[in-house]
Amino acid sequence: MPEEDKMRKQQKGFSLIELLIVVAIILIIAAIAIPNLLRSKMAANEASAVGSLRTLNTSSVAYSTTYGNYPPSLSALGPSSAPTSTAADLIDSALVTGIKSGYTFAYTAAAGNQSYTITAAPTSSSTGQRYFFTDQSGVIRVNLSTTASASDNPLS
Repeated sequence: MPEEDKMRKQQKGFSLIELLIVVAIILIIAAIAIPNLLRSKMAANEASAVGSLRTLNTSSVAYSTTYGNYPPSLSALGPSSAPTSTAADLIDSALVTGIKSGYTFAYTAAAGNQSYTITAAPTSSSTGQRYFFTDQSGVIRVNLSTTASASDNPLS
């Protein structure tokens, strides 16, 4: 028995092989999980962009009902303590900047502010893959490779 006690006292902690096996298992799990996480993040950014476009359409209609025409820019829809035609307090300050959740929004009003177009493009290939377009019709259109336009397919 004294030999067994001596062996137990010498063995403390994990061996190098055991630690390498644990690290290898962790790396395998990470290699499986990270691509799924990135795809989920991209899908969330795209869903946020579509939601933001719907918000901008609704806000533009509310602005038009109140002031008689569509807003000249995104900033006209922005926050204010007392809503006016230059700051209608219909959208949040993050959306007024034109960049939200990995997408860049470009608002263009037509002459006389009687119509408008809005495009949403991913800021990089890691934030989204689809491009979106909408106008005063309220239909959101999508393109998989380049800036979306009125001729692209509606979002389904």
